[in-house]
Amino acid sequence: MNGFEAAAPAKPKDRWLVAFLEHLATERAASAYTVRNYRQGLGEFVGWYEQQRGTTPSWGELERDDFRAYLRFLGRRGLSPAAIALRFSALRSFYKFLIRQGVVESSPIRNVALPRAGRRLPRFLTVQQLEQLLRAPLQAVLAPRRNGPGRPIDTVAGYRDAAILETIYSCGLRISELCALRAEDINWAEQMVRVRGKGRKERLVPIGAPALEAIRLYWSKLPEPPFGAMPVFLASSKGVRPVGPRILQRRLKKYLVLAGLDPAITPHKLRHSYATHLLDAGANLRSVQELLGHAHLVTTQVYTHVTTDRLKRVYDQAHPRA
Repeated sequence: MNGFEAAAPAKPKDRWLVAFLEHLATERAASAYTVRNYRQGLGEFVGWYEQQRGTTPSWGELERDDFRAYLRFLGRRGLSPAAIALRFSALRSFYKFLIRQGVVESSPIRNVALPRAGRRLPRFLTVQQLEQLLRAPLQAVLAPRRNGPGRPIDTVAGYRDAAILETIYSCGLRISELCALRAEDINWAEQMVRVRGKGRKERLVPIGAPALEAIRLYWSKLPEPPFGAMPVFLASSKGVRPVGPRILQRRLKKYLVLAGLDPAITPHKLRHSYATHLLDAGANLRSVQELLGHAHLVTTQVYTHVTTDRLKRVYDQAHPRA
């Protein structure tokens, strides 16, 4: 169990928890996924504490041993190091918030040692596989209609999806960033896009000509092209709502199947592919860090392990004295 499936805690009633979650969503502009995970993680701790201690936690009175006991409890449940780290990340962020609010003076979690997680290398598609995937939406639109199960691909949605896939790969965007793109964010003349990343941070990212052309083609199918603060990618051709992450994930699975690829691949893997392909082609690591919007270089460095491992395999296969 790596996620929060084992418990479904109610929405926190503690006023400081509520204030913290509102702070995440508004002031820090955290994604809906982050807010959901933190709500569930903090709710799990409160539920555990109430069951063990018979009372609700008083955040200023909790000690390190309370969190060590919670850590042992999570270990007995068989949670992975990554799942445990997620829960303690929520608790650490919450205590930082409490310190800023003057509720507590220090965090009792500060020196709690968590189990070390093994390094997970990012999964990515090859350039050839990506080209297959990028062609899939329009191939589905242009293919002859056949009688059989499943609804045919809507023409406008197919052109939109082709533009979405091109844009994710061209700019290395997170799904939340893509869904938040506005028409005014695209600088057509300079071939640049303004991206709103985590924590309200903005960055400028180059966008390739194929992606811009795909957006133009998609907009030409709409009754009226988006402008100003309107979303670049609409949930439907007749509305003004942006396409949502869940719709995008479902559509991607369909195109992965059509392209003969693994349907378990997530939209974030396209971002991994973007970074890996840039580094393979000789891009500077710090430049890739800026393009991805990573706050710390160490987050980007994981991609160098992917490219190094592949270089070693090529060497072992090709060199006569490897």
